[in-house]
Amino acid sequence: MKRSLRKCKINSSDKLKILLDTTYLLPIIGIDVERVKEVLILLKRLHNEGKAEYYYTPFNILEILGKLSRIKYDEKRVSLGLISIGETFGLTYPTIEGYIKALKLRSKGYKDLIDLLLYTTSISRKLLFLTRDYELLEFLRKQGEEIGYIVFENDFIKMYGS
Repeated sequence: MKRSLRKCKINSSDKLKILLDTTYLLPIIGIDVERVKEVLILLKRLHNEGKAEYYYTPFNILEILGKLSRIKYDEKRVSLGLISIGETFGLTYPTIEGYIKALKLRSKGYKDLIDLLLYTTSISRKLLFLTRDYELLEFLRKQGEEIGYIVFENDFIKMYGS
């Protein structure tokens, strides 16, 4: 199925502004994620070259804590990871309209409120939303929602990889 993506070229003066799905923050606090190494290397390279800046929300942290609460974890690693996230990435929130939109979308049947909050944050703050969540895209597409700010992991690698 063809995916509609916002084409986001890097100009010499423009930086990519990307809201990260929690998938890309989990390794920082010690949770392994399958098939994420290539995109993490690319994210680091773009950041080091000054071509991208990354954002997270309190909802990412809530999702991280939820995952940690169900597994055995290294407290020191988690602590250092959370500090690193706070020092490395920009903190952002949805607008009031974004909160309301997330609630409306939730009432239409999508179960993961955190995904919806991340999506509405990306829209309301005009940030690209890097994810691998195809179910979210399909739900949003069926609802007629704006999906131009969603960038899928594989497409991101194709667009910006070496």
